[in-house]
Amino acid sequence: MKTTRYRSTRGRSPMVGIGAAIAAGLAPDGGLYVPERLPRLDVAVFDPNGTLTDTATTLLAPFFAGDPLADALPAICAEALTFDTPLRPLAGDPHGHVLELFHGPTAAFKDAGARFLAACLRRLPRSDARPLTILVATSGDTGAAVGAAFHGQPGVRVVILYPDGRVSPRQAHQLGCFGGNVRALRVSGRFDDCQRMVKAALNDVELQREVPLSSANSISLGRLLPQMSYYAHAALAWWRAQAVPLNFIVPTGNLGNALACLWVRETGLPVGEIRLACNANATLSDFFSGDDYRPRAAVATLANAMDVGAPSNFERLRWTFGDDISVRRTVRAECVDDAAIRATIRRHAHEHGEVLCPHTACAAHVLDGLRAEGDRAECAVVATAHPAKFEGVVEPLAGRPVAVPSALAVMLQRPSHAEPLAAEDAALKQWLRQHAHAGEAFVA
Repeated sequence: MKTTRYRSTRGRSPMVGIGAAIAAGLAPDGGLYVPERLPRLDVAVFDPNGTLTDTATTLLAPFFAGDPLADALPAICAEALTFDTPLRPLAGDPHGHVLELFHGPTAAFKDAGARFLAACLRRLPRSDARPLTILVATSGDTGAAVGAAFHGQPGVRVVILYPDGRVSPRQAHQLGCFGGNVRALRVSGRFDDCQRMVKAALNDVELQREVPLSSANSISLGRLLPQMSYYAHAALAWWRAQAVPLNFIVPTGNLGNALACLWVRETGLPVGEIRLACNANATLSDFFSGDDYRPRAAVATLANAMDVGAPSNFERLRWTFGDDISVRRTVRAECVDDAAIRATIRRHAHEHGEVLCPHTACAAHVLDGLRAEGDRAECAVVATAHPAKFEGVVEPLAGRPVAVPSALAVMLQRPSHAEPLAAEDAALKQWLRQHAHAGEAFVA
């Protein structure tokens, strides 16, 4: 199989293999790594009786071709994808389905990518004996998934940045509950500030000499590629059973999970129409409606993990389709405000017994709109997080308590701590320098 090389979306960095791209996180020119071209895949190469791990191994093999990590890919997939991502019927909709992605250790879809990235980095050789510091900006769920994936891993430290007061209480508790080699910083700003600060640190050559850094956000291919696996697995199973492609509605903020679904379709696998469900942050929905792409400051919503005003993966979206006209022709997006989120959670819980998290409710609202217009196509709502992480929003609307998954319950029993940090690039860089020589674990 021909070696797959990776280039920057900005085209000003040398091409590298997948291992080097994963290790770096961000390309030297500030762009995002993408393959020279997406591979084309045939349904016939996938084991019809295969597990999610089997599907992921077959799907990702062309992306790892020719790299030293290729031989370890089956083991990496087996380590990362230890939980189910079931496709089940959506109550009250004979043509609706739910793709549940929240059965991992932190009850959010981010677990698949974070665990895969950690398994990759464990296998990548490093010439630097100093600990590698993984920076992650989170709007709610990413940080906990990354913290869980890397907690206790020798030679790696994790720094989580999250917007203070803009995540749910249980999310905040998760982010600060690890200790040891994982530290949480509560930033006095928005998620976009956290994301900007992380990018500024990663792009600072002098800082990188002092503190070896990498990223675990969806800008990392090590996070993005494994997220393709559950879409491929669900789409292939549906295709074999029904002989028609399955449509998806994906809640999205930073565009990573949505791009994973789009890339599966671009490889030739049987994914049907893809719609994006955004919250009141209208950057994407305005663009897909025909406006120029215009990043803006994020606004706080009930679907806080999607509170992104400048989605990083938009660069990859443009690379994938070449121009804005093609992008708009290929995918659609819809904005869902807090009032609609509340109404959707309430209606699905009281009329059908479906309890949805605020992010999943955005996707369900889009599906409800399609049904009201007479659309009866087979469509899967993507459930990105367990509703128990947002009990303060969900339980009053659903009218009953939401059972807490056992893994989440264990995290909530641990003590939790996060340090305050100003929403300034210099503040993060100073913090990293201060803690550069703190040893394997951070000093509290």
